[in-house]
Amino acid sequence: MSLFRATSVSVRYGQLRALENVDIALEPGVVHGVIGPNGAGKSTFVDALSGRTRLTSGNVEFDGADITHRSVRWRRKAGISRSFQKTSVFNSMTVSQQLELVAHRNHERDLDGIVDALSLGPVMDRVCSEVAYGTQRSVDLAMALIGNPRVVLLDEPCAGLVHDESVNMLQHVRDLCRERGVGALLVEHDVDGVFRTCDVITVLNLGTVLCHGTPDEVRKDDAVIKAYLGSAA
Repeated sequence: MSLFRATSVSVRYGQLRALENVDIALEPGVVHGVIGPNGAGKSTFVDALSGRTRLTSGNVEFDGADITHRSVRWRRKAGISRSFQKTSVFNSMTVSQQLELVAHRNHERDLDGIVDALSLGPVMDRVCSEVAYGTQRSVDLAMALIGNPRVVLLDEPCAGLVHDESVNMLQHVRDLCRERGVGALLVEHDVDGVFRTCDVITVLNLGTVLCHGTPDEVRKDDAVIKAYLGSAA
């Protein structure tokens, strides 16, 4: 039994089909990538899994229980966390104040461990608006990991980062998820980074699953090359 499973997830807005019969399973310590062209339905999928978007059909299970109709708040308390494309830091607060607030709300006992793993120690006393954008992204990841979540849904954590920052961010994601036994879903436009980081990859196109497999299997899939990788290369 998978830690987190979505089955036949569909989301429609009137006649617009954003997602259609998408399945995914997340396992402890495994990073599962989701890639695809713009408009493929990636962010809608993350919103559906996190409870922000209501499913038209399908179901979501966590630790064997049906949570399809559970709220965002319930999922976060139960151990399902997420990050967003845009940073969610409070610019007027210091990094320390921001992380301590989230840690208090989520009963985190090892905030120092997260801070050390993400190399945030030197900026803890600085106001969030004054630290580099890449550091703000690390603060976002730290907030997603606070509270010892069992599942993290990461929506483009490398958005706006330069290459070296993206490499470091994805290395942090991979290491932290493996060390903590967290099942991760990673939506990311950095295709090379996804292939380098993820254990399993699902490719979406026009709201449906185009391919699913290991990085090597996905790289070699003719349909993926034609619809996505060929134009992205």
